[in-house]
Amino acid sequence: MEREGEFRNVSGCAIAAVISKDGKLMSGKSIVECMKTMHDRSNGLGGGFAGYGIYPEYKDYYAFHIFYNDNESKAICEKYLNENFDITSYSKMPVKKIPAIMDEPLIWRYFLKPEYNKLTESQLTEKEYVMRNVTKINDEIKGAYVFSSGKNMGVFKAVGYPEEVGEFYKLDEYKGYMWTAHGRYPTNTPGWWAGSHPFSMLDYTVVHNGEISSYDANRRFIEMFGYKCNLKTDTEVITYIADYLLRREGLTLNEFAEVIAAPFWSSIDHEKDEIKKNRQKYLRNNYSSLLVTGPFSIILGFEGGLLALNDRLKLRSLVAGEKNNTFYLASEECAIKSMCPDIENLFYPKGGEPVIIKVKEGKY
Repeated sequence: MEREGEFRNVSGCAIAAVISKDGKLMSGKSIVECMKTMHDRSNGLGGGFAGYGIYPEYKDYYAFHIFYNDNESKAICEKYLNENFDITSYSKMPVKKIPAIMDEPLIWRYFLKPEYNKLTESQLTEKEYVMRNVTKINDEIKGAYVFSSGKNMGVFKAVGYPEEVGEFYKLDEYKGYMWTAHGRYPTNTPGWWAGSHPFSMLDYTVVHNGEISSYDANRRFIEMFGYKCNLKTDTEVITYIADYLLRREGLTLNEFAEVIAAPFWSSIDHEKDEIKKNRQKYLRNNYSSLLVTGPFSIILGFEGGLLALNDRLKLRSLVAGEKNNTFYLASEECAIKSMCPDIENLFYPKGGEPVIIKVKEGKY
């Protein structure tokens, strides 16, 4: 008989999230503790967290979290940053050395804004300017990886189990209105620091359980618009799809879900609401290369909220619940109950139907 830990868990990976709709700041400790209950869904090759609202004193600055392979790549990247941004503060990332986290790169954090003259000359919006510079660093500066680049938020990830990663980054010392988390069980891509989840671009972050069989088609399409998928993990492309569709194309969150988890053509043909039917036809035809196929459950974080989504056939688990204006998501019910033992309104989102939760206006 096969026993736990003695076979390959092909439906592995653990994801979780908690968000206060009242904008209440919560310690990162609870999301780290919840990941312990799903320990066996990971294999120690990647774990990570994203916290929103964690840098209120620098809320008007982009927070760059950067991995460096060595001091040479750091010097080259910092020269580039100084040429293209105004840096108000920078330092080593505060970490706690623990035996489980080994071979860590240099980890630095920068709070910065686009350099005014460079931004003006570029004739780009501020966010587009930042996105293009992040992409250039990750693609062209060998050994430097910007793994977080939003305002008043940050990604923390490493090679290790998620609870170890949380301890390493001392997340119990941070407070945010929303946290997302990931425990990795890679099946066809390497386990390395920059390849751990969450993946980030500006304030968008993605944690994902599953595999993307449409990765090559998705990647070829999105790279036509200046994005570069070079972090050796298929999930990276979902983050860039989100940035492209939501920020550049101006789609709504529901429309974003209807692109990446588009209804089957047979379902569209039977749709009785003509306005909805025409919208779904347009999205499927116009963004056909951004349909994400394969089993998946994802949590997309963004400034002020989150979106959770299963593939159309719901081939990966996802559970949701709420109590007292705090909303919880996880791969397993036990993880939610570790954060809120008396959880209410527990439910299982349907395949292809997004769950969208936002913080109340003016509360974050």
